[in-house]
Amino acid sequence: MKMLDNRGLEPPQPMMRTLAALTKMKDDEVLTIINDRRPMFLYEQLEELGYKQRTEQQSDGSFKIEIFR
Repeated sequence: MKMLDNRGLEPPQPMMRTLAALTKMKDDEVLTIINDRRPMFLYEQLEELGYKQRTEQQSDGSFKIEIFR
């Protein structure tokens, strides 16, 4: 599992970092990202690329998103 903390970054940095990390992953790996906001535009990109995701809001208001095939 790979972890990417995108908190504190201004858009579009979180999405760019996430998509770059996905290009380096194997199909059976899971990428977990932490974002300040729910990444609505990222969800569209993930769907187009054939990824699934699970989003969970954290107690501090951030969002943990697990991305997998």
